[in-house]
Amino acid sequence: MRILFHAVDANPAPWLADLQAALPQAQLRVWEAGDDAPADYAVVWKPPAEMLRDRVGLKGVFNLGAGVDAILQLGDALPAGVPIVRLDDAGMGVQMAEYVTWAVLRYFRRFDQFDAQQKSGQWRFAKPHDKRSFSIGILGLGVLGQRIAAALSPFGFPLLGWSRTPKDLPGVACHAGSAGLDAFLAASRVVVCVLPLTGETTGILNRDTLSKLPHGSYLINVARGMHLVEADLTALLQSGQIAGATLDVFRQEPLPAGHPFWQEPRITITPHIAAVTLRGDSVRQIAAKIGRMEAGHDVPGLVDRTRGY
Repeated sequence: MRILFHAVDANPAPWLADLQAALPQAQLRVWEAGDDAPADYAVVWKPPAEMLRDRVGLKGVFNLGAGVDAILQLGDALPAGVPIVRLDDAGMGVQMAEYVTWAVLRYFRRFDQFDAQQKSGQWRFAKPHDKRSFSIGILGLGVLGQRIAAALSPFGFPLLGWSRTPKDLPGVACHAGSAGLDAFLAASRVVVCVLPLTGETTGILNRDTLSKLPHGSYLINVARGMHLVEADLTALLQSGQIAGATLDVFRQEPLPAGHPFWQEPRITITPHIAAVTLRGDSVRQIAAKIGRMEAGHDVPGLVDRTRGY
C-alpha cells in the first residue's frame, strides 16, 4: 500500500512516523512537485492541484480536517470517482464545544463587560442575562454542531438548531431549509456558526440575516471566515443590533494588522484555534478507514461533492 502525504504548514515527519506505526505495511512518502509515481491513498491538507490532477490509481483521498472547502475548490483537478474522506471528529468536537461554551457563558455572565470595566478601573455590578430569553441558535447540526448542543444542554439555555435538511435532536428546536431560517434567526439571542462552507453558505452571516436576530444579539463564528460579510458586522455592531461577536475565523488569515476588527472592542479575536487537528486521533481514524476500504466495507465521512461537504 502506497500513501502520499502533503499538508500545508505541517511538519511531515511526525505524521509519517505515526502513520507508519498505525499502518506498518504501508510505503509512505511526502509529495513533492513533479511526483507522479503511483499511490493508493493520499493524505492531505490544502493540496495543490498539481498533486492530484490526472493521478490514476488512487483509491481514496483523506482530508486532514472536517472542513473540505479547500480541497473541493480544486474542482476538475480532483480525480473523478475517487472517494474524498473527511475527519468525522478526531478530537475536534470536544475542543469546539469547549470554545463555544466559554464564549456563550462569557456573554451570558457579562464577563465581556467586566473585562472592559477592568481596563477602565471601574467596579460596577451587572446582572446576568435572563436565561429564559438567552436562546442559543446553532447554525449547522452535523457532528460538531450536535457536540456543541450536547455541551450546552446541561446549562439550561433554550437551544435551537438549523440545518439544510431536517434533523431531530432531543432538547433542540430544529429548523431546516430556507423556509426555516427566518424563524430560527428570530428566536436566537446567540448564533453559533459551524456550517460547512459551500456556495449556498458563503456570506450567510450578512446584514440581512443578522438583522433578523433580536436586537442586542451575539455572534460566534467558528466555521469559516467566508461565512461572514465583515463590513456588515461592523455596521451592525455600531448600530447596537449585534452586541458582541467572538470570531475564530476570518476571510484573510492571519488577520491583517490594519483590519478594523482589531480596533472594535465588541469583537473578541482568536487565531483559528477553536479546534485544532489532533495528530494521534486523526491517524487512528484514517488508518481504520483505510482498513475498511481495503476490506471493501463502507467508510463513514465520505464527502458529497455536489453538496460540498
